[in-house]
Amino acid sequence: MRYALTWTDAVVRAVRDVTPTVRSFEIAAAAGGALPFNPGAHIDVRVLVNGLPEIRSYSLVGEPQSDCYRIAVKRRAESTGGSAYMWTLQPGARLSITEPLTSFSIDYDRPEFLLVAGGIGITPIVSMATLLQRRGARVRLLYAAHSRDELAFEDELRAELGDRLETFVSAEGRRIDVAAAFAGLAPGALCALCGPMRMLDEARRLWSQAGRPNADLRWETFGSSGAFAAEDFKVAIPRHGVEIVVPRNRSLLDALGDAEIEVMSDCRKGECGLCTVTVVSFDGRIDHRDVFLSEAQKKENHKLCACVSRAVGTVVLDTDYRPDAI
Repeated sequence: MRYALTWTDAVVRAVRDVTPTVRSFEIAAAAGGALPFNPGAHIDVRVLVNGLPEIRSYSLVGEPQSDCYRIAVKRRAESTGGSAYMWTLQPGARLSITEPLTSFSIDYDRPEFLLVAGGIGITPIVSMATLLQRRGARVRLLYAAHSRDELAFEDELRAELGDRLETFVSAEGRRIDVAAAFAGLAPGALCALCGPMRMLDEARRLWSQAGRPNADLRWETFGSSGAFAAEDFKVAIPRHGVEIVVPRNRSLLDALGDAEIEVMSDCRKGECGLCTVTVVSFDGRIDHRDVFLSEAQKKENHKLCACVSRAVGTVVLDTDYRPDAI
């Protein structure tokens, strides 16, 4: 396990719609104040999905406050249920949350910083941009969204960064030229990126092509994004004589658990690789949505991260779960 989680009771203090599909929540710990955190940190939140308890991770937005945490949740049609639950919460609602956790971080002794955000990927970037600006760092933020009314926290960021914030609205025909942005960076510059898988995959490819060190590109993604829209798909596990349908709004990992096929897991974000299962065969397409497997492994389609990745059609799997070995 990456974290020894400590859970605490909390209450929703305030709710505000930031865009038509993004809602901000101020969450206060029931006892004591909020803990400090580094830019890029998140908290885990216990949610209810189809009446069952699950855990979701939400980036902390903005500077640390002494009395509350701020998160933002995008309501998406392809959501597996966490955002739908969060959007039902009103001020006074009770929650269970963890202390701030960090898996997406930057260091500050660089000659230049490039921040890149796509959609709701802006949430961990806000605190990074704010701190870098106030430290007098050479920083630039490229922020893309589908429509102008979906540029969450734009006013807040504009007040901090001025013209060092550049926005790109795809509905208006503007897209980030990642290759050009990388080409203009000083040696030793650091890029931090958060957005959908397609953006991340393209950035990683171009960063490598530019001959820049892998360690100088930091990223975080969200597991609901993939090459294809989420849809129901069939899974067979011959070893256990099990055939199931994974609903479009439920993960393969959860569907396997419902079928009493145990799979070890941790991050549930496609980052740690603990939940990988073996692909025996498939009829359709594998939609890898993780950042754990290499590009070569994804092309081989021998492994699949059950927490975030999906399929189109039917896939035959095997797992390490052996009930007769217990």
